[in-house]
Amino acid sequence: MNSVVFVNGVIMLFFAALMAVDALLFPATMQIFGVSALVVGTLGLCLAIAASGAGLNVRRLHTFILTATVWLTAALAGAVPLYLWQMAPVDAFFESMSGITTTGSTVLSGLDTMPRGILLWRAILQGLGGVGFIVTGIALLPMMRVGGMQLFRTESSDKGEKELTSAAGFATATLWVYLALIGLCAMTYMVGGMNTFDAVVHALTTLSTGGYSNYDSSFGHFQSPFLQWSGTLFMLCGGLPFAWYIRVIRQGRFFSEQVVAFLAGLAVAIAVIAGWLVINNIMAPLDALRLTAFNVVSVVTTTGYATTDYTVWGPFAVAMFMVLTAIGGCTGSTAGGAKVMRWLIFARSLKSMVIRVHQPNAVITTRYEGRAVEWDVTAGVISFFSFYFWTFAALAGALSFLGLDFNTAVSGALTALANVGPGVGTIIGPAGNFASLSDPAKALLIFGMYLGRLEMLTFFVLLAPRFWKEL
Repeated sequence: MNSVVFVNGVIMLFFAALMAVDALLFPATMQIFGVSALVVGTLGLCLAIAASGAGLNVRRLHTFILTATVWLTAALAGAVPLYLWQMAPVDAFFESMSGITTTGSTVLSGLDTMPRGILLWRAILQGLGGVGFIVTGIALLPMMRVGGMQLFRTESSDKGEKELTSAAGFATATLWVYLALIGLCAMTYMVGGMNTFDAVVHALTTLSTGGYSNYDSSFGHFQSPFLQWSGTLFMLCGGLPFAWYIRVIRQGRFFSEQVVAFLAGLAVAIAVIAGWLVINNIMAPLDALRLTAFNVVSVVTTTGYATTDYTVWGPFAVAMFMVLTAIGGCTGSTAGGAKVMRWLIFARSLKSMVIRVHQPNAVITTRYEGRAVEWDVTAGVISFFSFYFWTFAALAGALSFLGLDFNTAVSGALTALANVGPGVGTIIGPAGNFASLSDPAKALLIFGMYLGRLEMLTFFVLLAPRFWKEL
């Protein structure tokens, strides 16, 4: 357990260093971030020193605790400057958890005039959360065999490439791809007319598929078709498997079942909704295509940006967006949600079961990326969806019990677990935020965002008494 404490201490030190940088960049919030850096850094240093003397040894069971505590520590550390900036404790924790899990739900308004130090800090949280989730997916989740995540390694490279078969090799290569895409995104935004600050902040929150913006009107503040199409492209880049990029760069192999299914699904959804808007004379064809593409990609990749209030497009569009919220991006991307890989395996497993009903003696093999899927992977995927459904139902029920209307409760629960950002309805829809919700409701949504980023099974494993007996 010393290794778990040590890693959490190091993370707090890293956050303290970033707070110090923010303090130096923006004098208006220097005191807030300076004090935050001192408090968080001191606590992190104490934890790291206390744990380093007993030897560091990470066992497999420790990875569950490490994964669960790292995200919680990051969210608590990230909330300190927001709290000192006079946000209520629950609101500060909500904003930080939403940032570090790249959910993008916010309780803040008046973003247009907010101090730049705070705006940058929100973007930093999402940038860290995006790369943190990729690294977690590469290094820890496959080893823990959480809901089929072990198949993520098939998206990367051949086992013969020794530099990429280790978790460290994957993480390093992925980090470089992530940073390169952020840089390219920022330069593209500047070419499109954003100032340097807006370009950097939005690049961080685009590639991390987080969705925090500097403006209350979100990405809709920029009425440039070029910027909106650029945002669509880079959100899409964030929703693709980063190990797929590595494979393309190293081997030139582009084909991936998950990527093909992801892109095809997006194309169909965009065509259907845009067609609906045109047929019903809601908007012109080119505008329908641009706005639909941006908002569909934003929801499916769980970014949460909005260029318009799509809930006024009619009940059909609202229903479509609710369904798309549950899909998620690709495994090994910064996107949240259930993930395309799991949907593919789940659908193929159901197909195999149906065939076995009328052909009991048939030998049916479920395959993914050309490889046979073992039964433990299929069981993990089915278990994940079971936990996902029951957790969603319990969270939505609890929010309804607290007095939220049906749309707010259901979409709030789904958007938290899928780490999407806005829900539907007048309260938490694209044109609203979560500020008016009660503290208990916010606390439930914080827990939902946390569970969604942990892939749920990671957390529920910790509730089993047998886990602690074997530790």
